[in-house]
Amino acid sequence: MPPERSEEDRSLATKRSLIGRLVPKSPSAALKPVSVPEPSKESSGTVLSILGYLTRLAIIMGLSVALLLGAGYTIHEQYISPGPLPTDKVVMIKGGLSDVVEQLVQDGVVERPILLMGAIYLNGVSSRIKAGEYIFKQKASLEDVIGTLTDGKPILQSIMIKEGLTSQQIVDHLKDSELLSGEITSVPPEGTLLPETYKFSRGMNRQQLLDRMMQDQARVVKELWARRVAGLPIQSPAEMVVLASIVEKETGKADERSRVARVFLNRLDKKMRLQSDPTIIYGLVGGKGSLGRAITRSDIESQTPYNTYVIPALPPAPIGNPGRAALEAVINPSQTKELYFVADGTGGHVFAETYEQHQRNVVRWRQIENDRKDAPPPVAQTPALPSITPGTPPNQAAVPPASAPSPANSKAPVIVAPAIPSPTTSAVTITPANPPVAPAATAAPAEPAASFVPPLQVPLPPLPPAGLRDGSAGSAAPASDQNFDLTTPKTIPKMN
Repeated sequence: MPPERSEEDRSLATKRSLIGRLVPKSPSAALKPVSVPEPSKESSGTVLSILGYLTRLAIIMGLSVALLLGAGYTIHEQYISPGPLPTDKVVMIKGGLSDVVEQLVQDGVVERPILLMGAIYLNGVSSRIKAGEYIFKQKASLEDVIGTLTDGKPILQSIMIKEGLTSQQIVDHLKDSELLSGEITSVPPEGTLLPETYKFSRGMNRQQLLDRMMQDQARVVKELWARRVAGLPIQSPAEMVVLASIVEKETGKADERSRVARVFLNRLDKKMRLQSDPTIIYGLVGGKGSLGRAITRSDIESQTPYNTYVIPALPPAPIGNPGRAALEAVINPSQTKELYFVADGTGGHVFAETYEQHQRNVVRWRQIENDRKDAPPPVAQTPALPSITPGTPPNQAAVPPASAPSPANSKAPVIVAPAIPSPTTSAVTITPANPPVAPAATAAPAEPAASFVPPLQVPLPPLPPAGLRDGSAGSAAPASDQNFDLTTPKTIPKMN
């Protein structure tokens, strides 16, 4: 057995072996090149196979990129090129994306529905398309169409709600509009709708628009009640709306609302009945707004909760929907002591603090009316609108000259003043008429009470839809909207 070598011996042997391999044995051997073994045939074929695969892959990828670039360029050109629409066109957009695309194709706005739908999805704007009427420009490209659908503003329609209409009249007005859709579930309480012009997209739900009117009215009432002046004889926002609804019916002149409101507030302070004709009518017909005939003596004495000739306070609820101006007049009225007002013959009213002053104003109004009655009749007259004046038999109408000033919009309380209706109001119809108990020769009472004098009957323009009025005071008013004339002390007491 050979002797065991130490670790040092083994290391020295390894070094000698390596040196023997690297160090040539002689100078001539060092000059000879070291031969490299030739590669095997198997490894050479593998390399060529890999190179061929990579070459084919590069060619395929290049062709694909070229095709994609060409297709993308073609699609982009179609996306921005002019569309088929010959002229500007309004299109109603509604429903899901497929419905929208189908509608645009039917209306000739686009020709390639798949391309439009794909572009909408790729742009991620499908959720931004809103229903409404949109106007698409002539030759609109797909890019323009998508921009209109997502960023364009829909065409807004408008509907005007006149001041003083009842809630039922407003609901009927919305139902008549072909621009709206859907059903109204119920008629809102009186006085809860804000009259103004509303903008909306065609096809908006009627109930949604009605809810918007209620929200606006609640906001305005809250805002105005917080700004009321101190010392008013009304205790709540509800009473403010009730009184404003009466003021709204009494005058259509903006500069008179605060004075009319003060007259009623002064009468409430003195515990006097308001004696407002519109409250008689509302108590008889409710939300219809129109009585359809003249007020009779039995109407004035009717025991309804709204008749302010009978009840000693405000009605229990509004008699219509007052506008912002009437509400502001109630919470910030004129600072006067006036208790009466009567028509002045120029479309407005003259106010008085005492009953004696009011009597003189009434006499002046009677003279104006008599002068107009004696004037030649106009050439053209609106048929079947009689107006009976004091001392005139019930079958004889008083017709002023065509150039006479038009009466104001007012239906003032009988004891307060003779008022004249709105030029276009047909929501409240009060026709002046005396009970056929006194002949013309004895028409003048011994002591006329504070009462309305019937307004002048003038030729009328065509009447608008029932209940609509524009608040102006310079146009003619329908005779059915004028006031009943009470001239005898036994009918209406002077004070309560």
